[in-house]
Amino acid sequence: MKDTKLFEEVKERMKPVKSILVSQPKDQASNAPYFTLAEKYGIKIDFRSFIEVKRVPVKDFRKQKIDILDHTAVIFTSRNAVDFFFDTCKELRIEMPAEMKYFCISEQTAKYLQKYITIRKRKLFVGERTAKDLFPYFKKHKNDKYLYPCSSIRKDDIPSFFKEQGMQLTEAVMYETVASDLSDLSDIKYDIIVFYSPSGIQSLFTNFPDFKQENTRIAVFGPTTAQAAREAGLIVDIEAPLPNAPSMTGAIEEYIKIANGLK
Repeated sequence: MKDTKLFEEVKERMKPVKSILVSQPKDQASNAPYFTLAEKYGIKIDFRSFIEVKRVPVKDFRKQKIDILDHTAVIFTSRNAVDFFFDTCKELRIEMPAEMKYFCISEQTAKYLQKYITIRKRKLFVGERTAKDLFPYFKKHKNDKYLYPCSSIRKDDIPSFFKEQGMQLTEAVMYETVASDLSDLSDIKYDIIVFYSPSGIQSLFTNFPDFKQENTRIAVFGPTTAQAAREAGLIVDIEAPLPNAPSMTGAIEEYIKIANGLK
């Protein structure tokens, strides 16, 4: 680390690790490496989602004054977006026309879309993993009127692209991220708490306004999460991705090797 004082502070806090709390649901496929970590080092690892995603009530959606059928294409960036979009359409008694185009951020999201519609290949456009993968498709269909079902907290990449290209995009806030109730964790201590988003940091302090970090090590994934943690007054002990540890579990393992005297 560039900040020598901060490095010494983190180094001094490097105590043995016996327990970890991961702030996301246990059943996520991406959590598999944590089970390997737990078995390899004999560490207790618990999972608990710090945030919940809830659909915006139709009465609140109506306030946005959006005519869904006034659009010719829909952009889906997650399975949540698919669910909440079609749930809203059902409640509004809107049936999607056969000619509607769908742009999905990944193959996984595209397959999930089949839960609601019959896939027509000429009307479906699929990216590999990120929103940028869809940009070439957007350019090829620049005259469409796009609807973007999104959260109250969303990345700026898609809206920025449409603004730069002078293309039509309507952002439809159909779901929101809220803090989970973590009151049952009030008396439980973990050596490490792992965060994947600024929303997780916000949830921690929403539930525990007087939270004191003390000997709890904070692990974060991504620069925006790290920034949110530091702005909240937390010391970031473990950060990913790094050149030698591109994954969160990889960074934690490197830390454990040193903290538990295995390296």
